[in-house]
Amino acid sequence: MARIAGVDLPKNKRIEIGLTYIYGIGISSSKKLLKTIAINPNTIINKLSDKEIIAIRQILNKEYELEGDLKRIETMNIKRLMDIRSYKGRRHKLGLPLRGQRTRTNARTRRGTKKTIAGKKKAPRK
Repeated sequence: MARIAGVDLPKNKRIEIGLTYIYGIGISSSKKLLKTIAINPNTIINKLSDKEIIAIRQILNKEYELEGDLKRIETMNIKRLMDIRSYKGRRHKLGLPLRGQRTRTNARTRRGTKKTIAGKKKAPRK
């Protein structure tokens, strides 16, 4: 099992797909990375040599923002929007959708499930 950038890559998948398990690497950047190192994208991760794994690690460390660093940058950008009180920042703070979606219906993912009204009494039975 190959461990790259703090992530255990699945051993029975192709390297092209396995690299996408790293946060910050998608399929297109995975293909580009493998092309620069001249590794066949159809190679199974188990069959990689140590030299190839080291080459992948070196390029990822030099050229890409990955995992924790990338998540930290993302949260800092959101915090900046909240601090300058932009529209998107306010929507983040309220937990509402921020890209123009409607909220009268839908938006359950951002708003959460329906909540019942607390303290509402039922009409007494006669």
